[in-house]
Amino acid sequence: MTVRSIKTDIFFVGAIDWDRRIFDELIPLPEGTSYNAYLIKGSEKTALIDSVDPVKQNELLKNLKELGIEKLDYIITNHSEQDHSGAIPKLLEVYPMAMAVTNEKCKSFEMDLLDIPEDKFIVIKDNEILSLGNKTLRFLLTPWVHWPETMVTYLEEDKILFSCDFFGSHLATSDMYANKDPKVIESAKRYVAEIMMPFRTMVIKNIEKVAQFEIKMIAPSHGPIYDHPEKIIEAYRDWTSDHVKREVVIPFVSMHDSTRIMVDYLVDKLIKKGFVVKPFNLPVTDIGELAMSLVDASTIIIGSPMVLSGAHPAAVYATFLANALRPKTKFVSIVGSYGWGGKMIDQLSGLISNLKVEVIEPVLAKGLPREEDFRRLDVLIESLEEKHKPL
Repeated sequence: MTVRSIKTDIFFVGAIDWDRRIFDELIPLPEGTSYNAYLIKGSEKTALIDSVDPVKQNELLKNLKELGIEKLDYIITNHSEQDHSGAIPKLLEVYPMAMAVTNEKCKSFEMDLLDIPEDKFIVIKDNEILSLGNKTLRFLLTPWVHWPETMVTYLEEDKILFSCDFFGSHLATSDMYANKDPKVIESAKRYVAEIMMPFRTMVIKNIEKVAQFEIKMIAPSHGPIYDHPEKIIEAYRDWTSDHVKREVVIPFVSMHDSTRIMVDYLVDKLIKKGFVVKPFNLPVTDIGELAMSLVDASTIIIGSPMVLSGAHPAAVYATFLANALRPKTKFVSIVGSYGWGGKMIDQLSGLISNLKVEVIEPVLAKGLPREEDFRRLDVLIESLEEKHKPL
């Protein structure tokens, strides 16, 4: 990706990964991603904020060469995960006088993950500043957005927040600024769902920590730059609040249509009751779309047939995922079918220990659902309707 100027003496020098389709061998990337690194030329010192994934380190070095950077004083490392810090060892080879600037915990992680010598670090504390001459960097520790050592860097004179994963989005685009691409907020919501939602309480605290500063621009480490940052800040406040919407998410799998018949019945009836319903047929579902749907949903209904004595593995995985992501969901139930018996209800109920939810009476049909099973589904729907009145 070509070098681009953000403001006087501030440059984007990162890389766009148009083709990457999975992250951490787990998270789908339907729109690719970017690894954003930023160069700041001060009157006395030059600093690089974050680096790139090792697969793109040659692009970063090419960009620095294009800018004529012969000496790099500081590499500000906001987060030790390799998509941000993986190119630092190579940078220290090319710029041997450079020092990695980070907090104590991040230093420890990078010594373990990247084998960077301890004497190559300058360790900073929360709210400490570093002068580049005519430009001042302020470091704010923001743990659990999304690792325990994460921090952000605030450029005081230009009022730019270099936010690392915070406010990021997995989105490969040639637009440098978020207001030019309508996909950005949706991609940012998906990003919150996949990596920030488990740490919602800490995210809320860190939103307020950075919001005390005047911010004219947010430059994250993934996705476009926010030149109107108030929009993404308010979106984050909404996504991480306790407020839920009248939405029912139904991750399901059906082997011989019995469970699907029950799910279709639920979907139709819930829509008539005014709920927003989002069914996800798990064998063909983009798991990131499912995660994103959990950000606002009041209710999860898991649909599964019995396989041997337990739930279908796809339903187990979806339940495990929801438990790991810890959404603000209020209600959970289970529907499905069985042939001769089993412990599916106990199994799935035991997988949601992280969720602060009320479990509504599950509905299991023996074989194909019959009139009595549909009446029980009606009771489930009426129960949801009643419980949503206070919300």
